[in-house]
Amino acid sequence: MKARTAENERRSYASGARILSLGIASTGVLTFAYFAIASHVLNRFEAKRIDVLWTVMFVIISVIYRPVEQLLSRTIADRRARGAAAQSVRGALAIQAGFALTFLIVALALRGELVRHVFERSEELYDVLVVGTVAYAASYFARGWLAGHEYFALYGGLVLMEAFSRLCFALAVAVGLASGQFAVALGIAAAPLLSLVVVPAAFARRGERAGAPAIEEVDAALAGPGAEGVQEAVAARELSTRRGWDFALVVSGIMLAEQTLLNAAVLTVAATSGNRALAGPVFNVLLIARAPLQLFQAIQTSLLPHLTGLEATEGHAAFTRAVRVTVLAIAAFAATVALALLAVGPFVMRHLFGQHFAYDRFGLAAIGLGMGFHLTAGALNQAALARGRARAAAACWLSAAALFVAWMLAGVLAGQLLRAETGYAGATALLALALAVLYRRGTAARLAAP
Repeated sequence: MKARTAENERRSYASGARILSLGIASTGVLTFAYFAIASHVLNRFEAKRIDVLWTVMFVIISVIYRPVEQLLSRTIADRRARGAAAQSVRGALAIQAGFALTFLIVALALRGELVRHVFERSEELYDVLVVGTVAYAASYFARGWLAGHEYFALYGGLVLMEAFSRLCFALAVAVGLASGQFAVALGIAAAPLLSLVVVPAAFARRGERAGAPAIEEVDAALAGPGAEGVQEAVAARELSTRRGWDFALVVSGIMLAEQTLLNAAVLTVAATSGNRALAGPVFNVLLIARAPLQLFQAIQTSLLPHLTGLEATEGHAAFTRAVRVTVLAIAAFAATVALALLAVGPFVMRHLFGQHFAYDRFGLAAIGLGMGFHLTAGALNQAALARGRARAAAACWLSAAALFVAWMLAGVLAGQLLRAETGYAGATALLALALAVLYRRGTAARLAAP
């Protein structure tokens, strides 16, 4: 019976991961289409400002919101795997609200600097940044809750709705229903709000699940009869909140490093290049990495609760098998992408973005390989988080990001685009190697433990 249950869970995970992968694959395509259309309907300077807006926003939301998504996913999955009672999400909600409030205070304090130096005196783009970033607090909280409960189809629907909503604003400009930079940018702010239409379906499904208690019922059950039970429950929640803050802050470092790898090249080129439009091609090149990363975000999202459950129930062999299969799939995908970029990369990039820019095929292939290393690092990172090695993983990520920034600023290669391509590939290769060493040490330690 136990073996049959484990087999059913593996099939359920595989089915859910496939559904989620399909949804996020479509999301990656729609995101790519959004920027491709924006580059056609706006002039190159307006398109560059949209690129910068997206870059700045997603650095921020990845650093301050994805840690809570990971926290919720890991915690809910662990308790479900162990058959424990459902846990109140109030602690995670407080952390997310704290991050959002901190951002809002800092953004309002730096309003003048952001408008003048980041958005080239565009107050509208600053407003989109503030509204969109605050809106993503709810979106990422919902993602973590959905992933922890393994509602992968609804998770895929949420991110797909987000990407489709954003694309509609660019399409409206393309067909003449709207015009201008602000109309295109408005989709970035509206998308996270529109994506939340899937949340009521998630609560309806949870209500149908047998034995799913409400938050208030869980708190009452934890407290039990008498004052002593109440005090123990309060102490447990406080400990959980402290651990949640610790986990969230450490994972924030990982997210900051990941966004540095994806965006530091765009920001450094925008700040130091004499060619104001060069940041656009650099952003376009890194979209080659960003789009598959969105696709494999589905695997990573489903992988963390899955690995957490395996570690709690089935042991090291199943854990190792899941990681190995994921890494092999990534290697095959990355090799295919790199070969395709080597063959037709420059032709596709020129025609897709409608800009007369000479892309180097070897540089594009390097981005493809770097994307593979980045995806591998993401899978190994989820293994480290599932095993409670978040601090060690964060050290690997931050070191790789620091080396990448140093490479971009050192000026070893004169061409900034080639510098970004080779730097990204090298930094992600070192990152994947460091996390592989961490994973092997963790596996050896687990096997040696009684």
